[in-house]
This record gives sequence, C-alpha cells and structure tokens, in this order.
Amino acid sequence: MEPEHLILLQKILVVLFCVALFWKIIKYMCGLLNIEKDPVTVLVTGQIGYALVPMIARGAMLGPDQPVILHMLDIEPAAEALKGVKMELIDAAFPLLRDVVATTDAVEACKGVNIAVMVGGFPRKEGMERKDVMSKNVSIYKAQASALEKHAAPDCKVLVVANPANTNALILKEFAPSIPEKNITCLTRLDHNRALGQISEKLNVHVSEVKNVIIWGNHFSTQYPDVNHATVKATNGGEKPVRELVANDNWLNTEFITTVQQRGAAIIKARKLSSALSAASAACDHIRDWVLGTPKGTWVSMGVYSDGSYGVQPGLIFSFPVTCEKGQWSIVQGLKIDEFSRGKMDATAKELVEEKSLAYSCLN
Repeated sequence: MEPEHLILLQKILVVLFCVALFWKIIKYMCGLLNIEKDPVTVLVTGQIGYALVPMIARGAMLGPDQPVILHMLDIEPAAEALKGVKMELIDAAFPLLRDVVATTDAVEACKGVNIAVMVGGFPRKEGMERKDVMSKNVSIYKAQASALEKHAAPDCKVLVVANPANTNALILKEFAPSIPEKNITCLTRLDHNRALGQISEKLNVHVSEVKNVIIWGNHFSTQYPDVNHATVKATNGGEKPVRELVANDNWLNTEFITTVQQRGAAIIKARKLSSALSAASAACDHIRDWVLGTPKGTWVSMGVYSDGSYGVQPGLIFSFPVTCEKGQWSIVQGLKIDEFSRGKMDATAKELVEEKSLAYSCLN
C-alpha cells in the first residue's frame, strides 16, 4: 500500500475513533441529564381507594415514568383497615411508589398534596331523606376543603367522586377559595366510559374505536348521555357517526340513556357492592387526560365549573365535553344542540340548581 493511502487510512481511523468517542460522551451527558422526575403527591380518601391506589402506584394515573407519594385518608373506624392497605402497598414493591401515608387526620393527609381524589362520603341509607344525606356530606366536604385550603400545594387539582359528586365539588370550592375554580372537578368519566361501552357492545366494535360521546349535567339519574357527535372508526380509516351506524333512534333516545343512567344501580344489584373497579379506572382516566392531555380530535366528559356555555347557569359544577392540554381543560364549543338534547340538558341543570339550593340550606 502506498504511503499516501496509508496516511489517508490512518486519518479515517482517527476520525472514526473521535466520532465514536464523541458519541459516548454525548450518551453519558444525556444520562446525567435524565434526572428522575420529582414525585407527585396524590391524596385518596375513602374505602374505594383500595381499588384505586394500586392503579396510581402502577402509573395508570400519571404515566409509567412518574414517581408518586400516596396519602390515604379515612375515618377513624377504618384506621386498622387503612394500615392493612399500606402494608399491601409496601408488599407490592411498586417501582414508582416513593412513600405512603395512611392517616385519619385530614391535616396530615392534605400536606403538600398535588392531586386530591375525594372518594370518601356519606352514602344514602334506607329511610334517609335526601336532605339528611346532603347535610352529612356538606359537613364532610366543608372540613376536608378547609384542610386542602390550608395545607395542599397551591396548584392542587381536585377530583370529587363521592355522591352527590357535582354538589360535593361545589361545597369544596366554597370552602377552599384559594384553589382555582378550574382545579375543582367531579367524576363523570365513569358515565362517559359506560356510554362508550354500550355503543361498542351494540355495534360489536372495540371500545377504542368509539369516541366523542358526551355526558351532560349531573352524575345522577338525570344525566344525559349524548351520542349526536360520537363517531366510530371506519375500516377505510375515516369515521362514521354513531347514529348512522346504530340506525335506531328509539334505542339511542330511550334504552341506551336509561342503561347508562342506571348502570351503577345494576352493578350493585348484581354484585351487592358498588362499582369500585370501574370507578377507580375512570378516576385514573380523568386525571391522566387532565394532566397529560387528550388525544387530538377527541374529547372526554368532566364535571367542571360552568362559565355559561350551552346556556348552563354559571357557577354550577356541570358535566361538559372537554379537551385537555398542558394541565388545563377547555369546554368544547360550537356543538349543535337539538331540541331533544336541550330538554335533557335543561332537566339535569334544574336538578343541580335544586341540589345547590339544598346544600346551601344545610350550610345555613
């Protein structure tokens, strides 16, 4: 080999060595920069938390790379059971779980909380008047709101699950005035998911192919599950309206609505227990989409503070279709509302106005 070729080969080898070395340095520096995220502190109240906390610890709520600290709050008679749940969480060795606090003290539970999932509440028992239940829950949410107000992180996001969820959220907002009103929501994602499930069963398609159903109003028997803007993914990659594919307006306007409205009662009748699993899953969906964002072209249902959109009285916590981006939700605007839908939306809004009045009478 001629000397000049040898020199050229040596130069090429030196360049290759330098590139490889430079690449290793870059990878090393990237490794140093890849610092683990700070843990997010999540509060869960109430005994349905047994279904919810392992989902949070596995990353179902905040993602597979987000460490969490779990705070669990329950009533004094459940203190021993709460200790047992803490033991199980430790035994499960969840990689994302950094710490667990199990307590019956609201102040300790609310310290530094970034996300609060309020599942605990007083259930309606046989023979109880609606006002009696409301009075019990007003008392509970007034106390917990005060603890959040004083001890939670300033940007704390709150999801109320316990019924009456919309009105409990409203009471919480009243007694935690420093928490932004856009940070206080209630769970209607369970009803939203139930509606998706009913449509997927009816059309024999996978539930992931159905999107943009809406739950309007109250998480109660007057809620309005609306499919007028819902679509199903078509085989050609496009989307087809649910109404067109179902081709049965009578079913969509009657049986479909009542099935979604009464699904919780049907599960209690079948299991003799409440729908803890699906409610926990829906709570994870709600927070995950709120924090991490909704997919483009897709909305979800959330109980949020009404700004007067779609003629709903401002100041109610009302379920709307929303999109989420960068930790903020926005009500989807400009959807056409037909006469049938208007009547249903007005009926559920009227019920929420009555609930609000009842709750405030309990406060007084």
